[in-house]
Amino acid sequence: MKHSAESLIEADEPQEIDDSFYLTMEVMKVRSMLQKSIFIKQAYQDGIAIEEILENFPEIEIELSEYSPLAELSRLFNLSLFEQYVLLLCAAVEIDPLIGELCAEVQGNQLLSFPTIRLALDVIPEETWNAFTPEAPLRRWQLIDIDIQQTQKLIISPLQIDHSILFYLLGKGYIDQKLMGITESIAVDTVGGKPLQPSHQKIAEQLAAVWSDNYDGSTYPLIQFCGGERSVKQSIIASACVLAGFNLSRISIATLSTSPASGSGSSPLNLLKQRWERGAKLTRSILLLDCDEINSADTAQMQALSQLVESLRSPLVITSQQRQFFSGRSLITFDIPQLTPDEQQAEWQFNLGKNAIAFESQIKTLVSQFNLSASAIQTVCLQAFSQASPHAHNGKTQTDLSQILWHLCRLQARPALDHLATRIETQFTWDDLILPPATKQALQQIYHHVQYRQQVYNDWQMVNKQGRGLGINALFYGSSGLGKTTTAEIIAKELHLDLYRIDLSAVVSKYIGETEKNLSQIFDAAESGGVVLLFDEADALFGKRSQVKEAKDRYANMEVSYLLQRMETYRGLSILTTNREDDMDGAFRRRLRFIVEFPFPKVPERIQLWKRAFPPQIPTEGLDMEKLAQLDATGATIRSIALNAAFLAAAAGEPVKMTHMLQATRQEITKLGKSLTARDIEDWV
Repeated sequence: MKHSAESLIEADEPQEIDDSFYLTMEVMKVRSMLQKSIFIKQAYQDGIAIEEILENFPEIEIELSEYSPLAELSRLFNLSLFEQYVLLLCAAVEIDPLIGELCAEVQGNQLLSFPTIRLALDVIPEETWNAFTPEAPLRRWQLIDIDIQQTQKLIISPLQIDHSILFYLLGKGYIDQKLMGITESIAVDTVGGKPLQPSHQKIAEQLAAVWSDNYDGSTYPLIQFCGGERSVKQSIIASACVLAGFNLSRISIATLSTSPASGSGSSPLNLLKQRWERGAKLTRSILLLDCDEINSADTAQMQALSQLVESLRSPLVITSQQRQFFSGRSLITFDIPQLTPDEQQAEWQFNLGKNAIAFESQIKTLVSQFNLSASAIQTVCLQAFSQASPHAHNGKTQTDLSQILWHLCRLQARPALDHLATRIETQFTWDDLILPPATKQALQQIYHHVQYRQQVYNDWQMVNKQGRGLGINALFYGSSGLGKTTTAEIIAKELHLDLYRIDLSAVVSKYIGETEKNLSQIFDAAESGGVVLLFDEADALFGKRSQVKEAKDRYANMEVSYLLQRMETYRGLSILTTNREDDMDGAFRRRLRFIVEFPFPKVPERIQLWKRAFPPQIPTEGLDMEKLAQLDATGATIRSIALNAAFLAAAAGEPVKMTHMLQATRQEITKLGKSLTARDIEDWV
């Protein structure tokens, strides 16, 4: 059913009509005002009395529709009726070709075919100069611009409507072209695609309540989200926007702190300060400032952050890994927690879909070993289905998918850790370890603690009785070359986990607080679990410091305590190695679950080490393993001697003989700064 213009305007309730209709009808009123002004001017020149002019000219209804975009804009920016008509005058000249001609005729100058302050004061009722001051809404919110450069006179300078405002009045939505490429709009109704888990949903509801309680827009506190993955924080914020009825846009600190483009004149920061709050009002939007990769040493970034926080009063959320501190503004901080085991299990079930029942047991194992976010779990499942699908025809889909899931979970931790530690892979197995039975038994126990952690902690609920962290930690001590690092590699391989080696001598800093900061980065990056952390050269950190004699001793104690505390709470396996176990204070020893000695190999172990030093492919002749075992040597020394002897034999074109072994032994012992005794090499040649 079609409606006449009159029926639509006079209707008590708003009709389903295009917003541009309202602007068209309002522009008609502007045209009537201009025509009336021309008519009065012409009649006055003809000597006709004003009263007679007004009697013959129909009254113009100056009240504007309460349902139009202009009405909403006026409510948001508190525009007077005069200011509304100034805005309409500027819009009219853009969409109605006749308006320019009327402007020129009213002003008596064909060059002034545009709105000016003088024109507005002449034709619009309730005129006031105050509407054109920089502090007044029209200019404060950049609804119009005065192009004084064109005429050099304020009163006859062109008044121009901002094109973003023009499109808004036409009902085409609000898009600020000058902020395109600076801010990114996020579709809040599609973020995540599924409900949040309870711990994250609770934060979203709390945040939505904060925004709802400050609906007037004048008292919005600054919001800070700390920790967690970028995608997780964004999903929580987007859910809060849905609950509170807001839209969401994002900008990164890197973009915000860049310099102005050549010839543009304005930096992203200045453009945002000038124009964002206007758009935030019109679109009811939240601004998310992504500081996850902020560099506290970058002066430009820190200054940009400080200036934006000081200048914006519209809703602002800052996301970062570490807390940022601001003065002079109300601040609410949310620390984003990892999903609980039950929530992770629910995520696995949701993303595995109909396969979840078949993988119920493995889901528990995955949750026990890997501490993944919702987005990481979703990524793993999507990749697993993609990789497993080619095997569907041979009936191996479930087995393949199980292995792929585990492998992909391992890969999730690598990007965060690869730049902080060294990932080590090995070809050795349990059978390659030549160690005393007591040492092997302790190592097997460590392996079983990791392997059966889900059953003991979760199924049997032992974690509640202990009331302590889930971390499994161990100290390996013994001289260099006895296989401590190799053993850690084998344990990780048997558990199908990655091993990352951290050289503590490189982590420890002489600057107070830096050691803890370095350790924090490593543990935070490893929080997704699924890796074995090997802290090598613990001698650099541990020492007998039960008696604090100097300030540096107290700080050294704090560093050790921090490391042990993080090891206790780390969900994976962490291992320390040291050459001097006696240096460790007793209080620190009690905080370690396993302390494993790697003793110097005795003759029986050295015989086995010598036998395994030569692969079957190497030709040998007359090698006496029992005589070789008389040499006091570690496994590392034995392997080095065997390798050098093989090169000597290859160069001589002979199989490896005792003569090569003697020559290689002398070279190795000299390299180590030691000397051979007659007993060591008795009857070798």
